[in-house]
Order: sequence, then C-alpha cells, then structure tokens
Amino acid sequence: MPIKSAPFDAADYLNDEETIAEYLTAALEDPNPEAFLVAVKDVARARGMAQLAKDTGLGRESLYKALSPGAKPRYDTVLKVVRALGITLHAEVHTE
Repeated sequence: MPIKSAPFDAADYLNDEETIAEYLTAALEDPNPEAFLVAVKDVARARGMAQLAKDTGLGRESLYKALSPGAKPRYDTVLKVVRALGITLHAEVHTE
C-alpha cells in the first residue's frame, strides 16, 4: 500500500515571527538570489496575499507576478512587500 504524502509547503510552518525571521535570514544567506524572493513569497502566502496586496497598494496578480520564480521585481516593490510584512532588513559586517 503506497504512502500518501502532500507536497512540502514552507508557508504551512511560518506561523510566528521568530520562525519567519529565521527563514528569511537563511534565505538571505543563500548564494542563489532567487531564494530570498521565494522566501518572501512563502511568508506572504502564510500571512495572506489578499491582505498583503491591500497593505502594499499592489494588485494581487501583480504581487504574485513580482514574487514568481524568475521575476526581477523592482527594489521599491520588494521594499513595499517587506515593510508590509513587518520585516526589517539590516546589514552586518561579514567577518571571516
């Protein structure tokens, strides 16, 4: 009898601020530049795309398009989304 499983969806596990912050931090550390946008989209879906669209002033379809794989959203779009999610990004000196 085969085991049934559902595909993994990170948004299902992003249910508190600490988990979200750790997830986004890990995505920023990934050398793949798309990893951060995927993570932001996961957080956006966890919080609710319709509400995020209202909070950013972007249409839902525009929001999905900006956060889709291969998209190259403008910096101001990413900044609107990040701020609407209540996320603060900051830079640190990398020491190694």
